[in-house]
Amino acid sequence: MTFIPRAAFLSLLAAGLFCGLSAAQAMPGVFPTGVTTDRPGKTYDSFVMFSGPDGATHLIDMTGREVHRWAHPGLPGAMMNPAVTGGAKGHTLLQTESVPDAGAGVTGNRTVSELDWDGHEVWRWSGVPGSGGARQNHDWARLAGGDTLLLVAVTHPVAALDGHVVNDQAIEEVAPDGRVVWRWVAGDHLREFGLSAAGLAYLKEETGQKGGPDAWGYLEINDMQPLGPNRWFDAGDARFRPDNIMIDSRKGNFVVIIDRRTGHVVWRLGPDFPGTPHEADRRLTRLDTPRPVDQLSGQHDAHLIPEGLPGAGNLLLFDDQGPAGFPRVALGVYGGSRVLEIDPVSRQIVWDYTAVRSGLPPWAFFSSFVSSAQRLPNGNTLIDEGMNGRIFQVTPGGEIVWEYVNPYRGQESFGGARVSSAMVYRAQAVPADWLPLSLAPRPVARP
Repeated sequence: MTFIPRAAFLSLLAAGLFCGLSAAQAMPGVFPTGVTTDRPGKTYDSFVMFSGPDGATHLIDMTGREVHRWAHPGLPGAMMNPAVTGGAKGHTLLQTESVPDAGAGVTGNRTVSELDWDGHEVWRWSGVPGSGGARQNHDWARLAGGDTLLLVAVTHPVAALDGHVVNDQAIEEVAPDGRVVWRWVAGDHLREFGLSAAGLAYLKEETGQKGGPDAWGYLEINDMQPLGPNRWFDAGDARFRPDNIMIDSRKGNFVVIIDRRTGHVVWRLGPDFPGTPHEADRRLTRLDTPRPVDQLSGQHDAHLIPEGLPGAGNLLLFDDQGPAGFPRVALGVYGGSRVLEIDPVSRQIVWDYTAVRSGLPPWAFFSSFVSSAQRLPNGNTLIDEGMNGRIFQVTPGGEIVWEYVNPYRGQESFGGARVSSAMVYRAQAVPADWLPLSLAPRPVARP
């Protein structure tokens, strides 16, 4: 049987080549899984790591072959750079004890454990006494000195929200011996996030009407990473101090940099942008760069491209274009997502990816929540269209040179119903030299 790659199928469907299908059959019930596109010589070859809804974390090669598995999920499921583990290779931080109810949202994780290549636990964190567990969610970062930054949930009243009890989020720096040596709480800085008076009033009303904390948090901060060395700080801009921390809020629709020394916001993008609602569809079809940032909506994985990579120092993020904002921003009729590379000083979009760049309609690339983007050493970008479990690599010109569809399905809870899902929160390209030399699988030869 010959399979048509998902993106190509959507393109043919849009062209009317499947117009004989009934409305109930307009989309297939089953997509091909595994590697559906591979163009050796145009790809950047690496291993790829991700956690699936099957409750495991997977490492695959460029042929889609699973070469290693950990029996726990991660949020995200990512490998540590050996540079921050004393040279130990193949280590990751995963969620090893969680409440069984997926509806627990940000509060459900009880323990995170650093696991080695063989799955042995070398460090664990279950939160400070009385905290209800680690409550780690959405992101973590191992620091060069051995401490670990964790994005965690905090259920408490927030004064700026008229004292409503919410699931807030905090950043905790945990030493190897379990001491919390630094802590930052989002609710203490709510007025620094750029919300308009109308937006803050909307948020107060929304949190007051819910009748209890939102399971995924009122801001849903989904990303938290130190900036790392960068050209902006080297040029004298103290806002970009390498140990400052970038976060982004899906629901709040903003990206900010937190000053590590004061805890205050020193740089911000969003939540409000110039423009009018009728421009929403054009955002997904524009090909001109550079241009000013026009809007974000529900973005994920905001980070500075690390030194040594093409575009180093620029901000890279996955702009979901899913419902977000206080109140919600205007979205286009032809729903689609974008990946944006932004000069954080001039606030200009210097590169982007939409499905149009690949000769497809805007809606052929769309994930209204989760997802990620990672710049690769050859200038390509690894993209996780997370809602659909589709991970692919594009060239700077938008050519899709590798595509993989997650075959590891599992059950998710939506509105009280259990549904089958292939969702991938975040995907990571892993260099071969991060794996144990004696155990590292070798990539399979490709035609």
